[in-house]
Amino acid sequence: MKRCPIVLLLACAASAGAADPPMALIPAGEFMMGSEGAGADARPVHRVYVSAFYMDTREVTQASYEELMGVNISKFEGDDNPVEQVRWNQAVRYCNARSRAAKLRPCYDEGTWACDFSADGYRLPTEAEWEYACRAGTRTAYWFGDDPQKLGSFAWFRGNASKTTHAVATKPANPWNLRDMYGNVAEWCNDFYAADYYQGSPARDPRGPERGMKRVIRGGSWNSRPEQCTSAARAADAPSLPDVCLGYDVYGFRCVRSAAGAAGK
Repeated sequence: MKRCPIVLLLACAASAGAADPPMALIPAGEFMMGSEGAGADARPVHRVYVSAFYMDTREVTQASYEELMGVNISKFEGDDNPVEQVRWNQAVRYCNARSRAAKLRPCYDEGTWACDFSADGYRLPTEAEWEYACRAGTRTAYWFGDDPQKLGSFAWFRGNASKTTHAVATKPANPWNLRDMYGNVAEWCNDFYAADYYQGSPARDPRGPERGMKRVIRGGSWNSRPEQCTSAARAADAPSLPDVCLGYDVYGFRCVRSAAGAAGK
C-alpha cells in the first residue's frame, strides 16, 4: 500500500456556516480495497487509485443540518449529535444547500440525482473515497488493528452505545484526523450498490455502477456489530422510502469536496 503524506486539517474558508464540520485534505494515493475476511460483496481485494479530496473530519451534526435545512429530523436530539433519520436524497439536498450557502456550484441535479464531479461544491464520498479515507494507510480490519475487542475505544457501536447516538468527535481520530468513521451513524456514499461491483470496477477513482436500486452505506452505526463496522464492510439501502419504520435512526453522512475545486478557497 502506498503511504501518503501528512493530512492537512482546515476549517474550509468556503464553509457555509459556523456549524459546518472542518475538513481534512485526503491526499491522492493507492490502496487495496475490500477484504477477503468480509462479506462476499467485499471481494476480490483490488488495487485502487484515489485522487485527492477534502472530507469532513466528523459526521454532519444536527446543528449543521438544521442551520441549512431549517429542520431537525433526528430521533436522538442533540446539537452535537450526528443528524440521523436521513435518507440519501435528503443528504444530497443538504450537500447542495451547503454549496449554495458557500457560493459554490452544487454537485447534484435534484431532478435526476446525477452528480457532477467537476463541480466545486459539496457531495457525498464515493465508496472508494470513503474506504480509502477510513483506512488512512492501513490494511487491517480496522484502522487501529484487527482486534474487535478494541472497537469500544474508537467507536460507538452496539457494545457500548446504549442504543443511542453520541456527540460527534468524542472518540479518537484515525491517522488522517477523521472521527467516527466506525459507528455512531452509518454513512451514505454517492455510489449505487451492486454486490458484484468489485469484480470489474475501475482501478482509478471508481464511482460505482451507473444505475441501481440502492445506494451504498458505510461504517456501521450505534446499533451495529463489530463485523459491520470494519473498513471494508459494505451495506446498502434504497435512497428514498416513505416508511419511517425502516431504521432511519442509524443513517447519517459526511461531505467531501474535490481538492481541485477547493484549491485556493
